[in-house]
Parts: sequence; C-alpha cells; structure tokens
Amino acid sequence: MKETIVAEISDFLLCPTPESWLEGALSNISILLIDHANCEKKAASTALNLIYRYDRDSELLYKMSKLAREELRHFEQVVEIMERRGVGFEPLTASRYAAGLRVHIRTFEPARLVDTLIVGAIIEARSCERFAALAPHLDVELETFYLSLLRSEGRHYRDYLRLAEKYAGEDDLDNRLQLFLEAERKLITDPDTEFRFHSGPVADRSG
Repeated sequence: MKETIVAEISDFLLCPTPESWLEGALSNISILLIDHANCEKKAASTALNLIYRYDRDSELLYKMSKLAREELRHFEQVVEIMERRGVGFEPLTASRYAAGLRVHIRTFEPARLVDTLIVGAIIEARSCERFAALAPHLDVELETFYLSLLRSEGRHYRDYLRLAEKYAGEDDLDNRLQLFLEAERKLITDPDTEFRFHSGPVADRSG
C-alpha cells in the first residue's frame, strides 16, 4: 500500500524533492519538526474552512471533517516528538510555497472551490512524497513516524483530487492541474532563503 501510493504520487507530481533540500532537512531537524507541526495545523484549518464555506455537500463535509481530525492528531504526534527531544516552538515565517500556489486560485465559484481543492491535493501529495524521501535518512523514531503518515496523507491527496473532479469539467480540471503542478515544480526546485518543510533548496550564501 505504501509503495503504491508513493509511486502514484511520484507520477502525479512533476519533480521529486531535490537532494539538496534533503541535505538541508537533515541539518535542520528542529526546524523541520516545528514547521511540520505548523503545516499540520494549517492543513486542519484549511479543511475546517472548507466545511464552513461549502456546507451543502455531504461528501465534502465528511471527507474534510475526517481530514481535519487526522491532521490535528498528526499535530499532536509531532508536538509529542518535539517534547521528547527538547525542541520548543519558536516563531517561523511561512514559506512561499502555499502562497505561491494560492495566488493562482480563481475568485468566482465553482472555479474557486475547484482550484482550492487542487491546491489541497498538491500540498498533500508533496507532503507524502517528502515523508517518503526523508524516512530512510532519519533515526528510527522519525522514520517510523513519517512512514506511518503515508497512508493518511495519500488518502488526503486522493480525497482532494476526487472532490476537484466532482466540481470541474474534465477539460477544466486537466488545464488547472497542469497550471498548478507547473507552479509547484518551480516552487520546489527554485532556491529559497530559509529552510522549511515545503521550501525549495536553500541557496548557498557562503560566497
């Protein structure tokens, strides 16, 4: 199951996580954990916002309710790991990743909903891909934890994509997916100034 979802997501995304990002992650485990916790909170908040904004679709309500509960549980698990390791929360600026995707969301319905769901699918897919890429390089506790997230994160990706398909025409969905995936590839591969869970590789400023 885990191998299947990782392969599916690798086919969905337009590029793998750069090796230079992985190197940065291994040098910034504390920041990785803090930002991972922040990402789980934001994911739960996004799902709850969709529940409040689009409350007439029982399928959306059910899937987003379950997703929000799972993301909050993941947040709790990350916090527990941080506490065991003596990692405290500290203020972190957000990466440009989510904002860089959301800037392309249309402002009229149902296009706004379709684009929001596509962005959700891509973020969940990239999270899943990064958990799988990181796991073999981590200590046993973090490796076990990140591998345990693959099933739920993969389901979240599929749920978002399934709902986007429901509200979009086939041509519109394909076109919008391509637009957002191209934007995501650029965000993931272009250099960033600060390491974050969804950043691109941090540029070398030693010179």
